[in-house]
Amino acid sequence: MTDTTTAPPLVAHGAKRLPSVQVESYNVEIEDDEGFVGDRASYTAFRALLDDWRKVVRQNNGDDPFGDKETEDIPKRKLDASLAGRDTEAAAVVQGAIEDFAQEFAVVIGRFLKLKAWRDTERIAIGGGFRDSRFGELTIGRTAGILKANDVKIDLVALHNDPDEAALIGAGHLAPRWMFKGHEAILAVDIGGSSIRAGVVNLHLKKARDLSKARVWKMEEWRHAEEPKKPSREDAVERLVGMLEDMIGRARKEKLALAPFIGIGCPGIISADGAIERGAQNLPGKWDSKSFNLPRSLVEAIPKIEDFDTAVVMHNDAVVQGLSELPYMTDIGRWGVFTVGTGLGNAQFANRHDEENGAKR
Repeated sequence: MTDTTTAPPLVAHGAKRLPSVQVESYNVEIEDDEGFVGDRASYTAFRALLDDWRKVVRQNNGDDPFGDKETEDIPKRKLDASLAGRDTEAAAVVQGAIEDFAQEFAVVIGRFLKLKAWRDTERIAIGGGFRDSRFGELTIGRTAGILKANDVKIDLVALHNDPDEAALIGAGHLAPRWMFKGHEAILAVDIGGSSIRAGVVNLHLKKARDLSKARVWKMEEWRHAEEPKKPSREDAVERLVGMLEDMIGRARKEKLALAPFIGIGCPGIISADGAIERGAQNLPGKWDSKSFNLPRSLVEAIPKIEDFDTAVVMHNDAVVQGLSELPYMTDIGRWGVFTVGTGLGNAQFANRHDEENGAKR
């Protein structure tokens, strides 16, 4: 009898070679005298620039178009609304932050393109929570313009899917298509520093085998960062298992055929055995411990999905979010993704020739 708690995954966790792409690089940290370069192109950095512009306005006029609210507490929708509203001063503050951030982002991208793994990159998709806003989209466009003006030949685009959904949809590219034969959907997990999401991704393989029609059917989010008491790692795993079991129950009720597969995106460097080597410091509890293995914990808790042994594959969260763009990258050879959030997630890919999946070398 097979021991489902130790059975090897279809693809190694954190694998460089995936069914349709070669992962050339991910979670790169470039450091100089000022610290980590990626920190200058994070959502945190944008908020800091926005705060600087608010201070300039207060010094000159005495009033702040955004009132007394702390910059980090201003909702994205309010920043977006300012760009379309009649308050020109508020719009100028946001536009000033957009320009400053775009200039810095262009420099950061240039630094990455000098790395061996990132050379010859033809296109970069921008994801993360920053992209899910009008000011984020405008920043991407402005950054692209700056790069072109500096004769940097790179195509900059926004993720096609909502970033939260892309982080789940990309999990469908972690396993070969034959794994999903006879099934309609998969379970996917996105683990982040502020929240954990679990969902069911309807693959719609009959409509498109390249997963370009894949959509999130149901999704549940637990914002662990907002808990009054910081949860432990064990609390987080227990909560995640409950979310997955709920998703399995919903799919069963709607007669949606789930594949016996769970794809996970998680911060940090992922070892082939499923351990997290480093980069998980923002997660609840100590996740980068050799004694902890999330994929193994999930298989132990959910050994079967609809009478089939559960298979779990985990990779870096930027890699998984980037994989959601694969159907739109088959016209080129090398491409990358930046996820702009608390930090700057990154991954670089080279397409492999694979007739089944439609990828092009």
